[in-house]
Amino acid sequence: MPIHFGTDGWRAVISDTFTFDNLRIVAQAIADAVASEHWDTQNASPGSNGGKTQNKNKIVVGFDTRFLSDRFAGEVARVLAANGFTVMLAQSDSPTPAISYAVKYHGAVAGVMITASHNAPRYNGLKLKGAFGGSALSEQCRRVEIYINDNEERARGPNLMDFNKAREAGLIQKFNPLPEYFAHLRTLINTDIIADNPQRFVVDAMYGSGRGVIKSFLQGTGCEIAEIRGEMNPGFGGVHPEPIAKYLGPLASAVSSGMGNFGVVTDGDADRIGAMDERGNFVDPHKIMALSLKYLVENRGWTGSVVRTVSTTRMIDRLAKRYNLTLRETPVGFNHIADYMMKEDVLIGGEESGGISFKGHIPEGDGPIMGLLMVEMIAAAKKSLHEMVNDLLADVGPAFYERVDLRLSRPVAKAEMTEFLTKKAPAQIGDKKVLEVSQRDGVKYIMSDDSWLLIRPSGTEPVLRVYAEGRTQETLKALMEYGRTVAESAV
Repeated sequence: MPIHFGTDGWRAVISDTFTFDNLRIVAQAIADAVASEHWDTQNASPGSNGGKTQNKNKIVVGFDTRFLSDRFAGEVARVLAANGFTVMLAQSDSPTPAISYAVKYHGAVAGVMITASHNAPRYNGLKLKGAFGGSALSEQCRRVEIYINDNEERARGPNLMDFNKAREAGLIQKFNPLPEYFAHLRTLINTDIIADNPQRFVVDAMYGSGRGVIKSFLQGTGCEIAEIRGEMNPGFGGVHPEPIAKYLGPLASAVSSGMGNFGVVTDGDADRIGAMDERGNFVDPHKIMALSLKYLVENRGWTGSVVRTVSTTRMIDRLAKRYNLTLRETPVGFNHIADYMMKEDVLIGGEESGGISFKGHIPEGDGPIMGLLMVEMIAAAKKSLHEMVNDLLADVGPAFYERVDLRLSRPVAKAEMTEFLTKKAPAQIGDKKVLEVSQRDGVKYIMSDDSWLLIRPSGTEPVLRVYAEGRTQETLKALMEYGRTVAESAV
């Protein structure tokens, strides 16, 4: 049974591998792993979040808007209840970060989120959360896999309890995660600044579980908010619920038709962010993170280390150097950023795909809080988003970015590919010299002008990703052409 936890949980095609039977098996393995003496509850205390003390028998379960997600969540709850856990089950679809915050706030030992995040509609998945309010540690996920295999070898099936009987016994308790989540966000978002200069903008929920969240939070601030793609649509309108330019035609149309002066967009489970300026230009997470870093330092006076993944813009590096802040580079995956957020004073951490978080928040990518911070930044600047991006690029740019995903017939051997690309490292690409070759995650060629090319296999799909950032369009084109050619030869 091919169940494997990738960069952020388990994902599979609905009714193929992602079935009720397989999900119950995974839920039983989670129950076994959490009940074991090896389950790590480090950083589990809610601390300053005003939450409850640790309860090793409590697990939070949430779900997104995908096909059957609510039913899948109910089955997970049944298995966990049958194993003696008290399950706090979200009463409706909720953002992943709200569920993660609920785990920490309520002092739960773990959390389960039924979602395939930004993947195609035919997928569903399961994200496992640690007691600290972020993605479970890699060793915790490995322990779940060990129990899956062990239970299969022993022909030990999952424990099951009738849902209604579990409700009556108080082992399954439905709850709304948003009130406590909103109360926490109010400590990190300055609604007074927003109320002093109310914004008129569009929120694109992409039919995901971020629907209604930003609009509800900003009630009473005077903002005029038009939400699109906020109704229930488990097929996501036939597109991936991923906040990248090619899937944002409806948002571009809404902004251009005058529904708002800019747009913010969250993905299928609302742990990623994207934006669009008043001219219909996509504002990618690279620019959002750079703008946020500038704002948190220059407007709030905050300090701390800055953490970015290997595939994220080096505009972040240039800003960190200016502010004399420590810069950390990690492999792709927010779990690597979360590791730093739990062990040191991190000002902001983020990745190119749109998972970003900042000081005072949980170690989890969070679309709604970053969307709200963008509204605050625009209100404070009293400029358009287009002007803010232009100012940023004039300051620490220019930076032209592109990513291409090469679909593979089978997964690629990462170690062999890394060795091949390192040995084949060129002296220069286009007219720029290669100064450094990094193997932190895949192979990254760093050029003499701070441009770079990264080639790495996906952690969740049979895909080879090619990323590049150039200081000019010509450099970007040369990097991407070389990247595609060498990636195909590596495969």
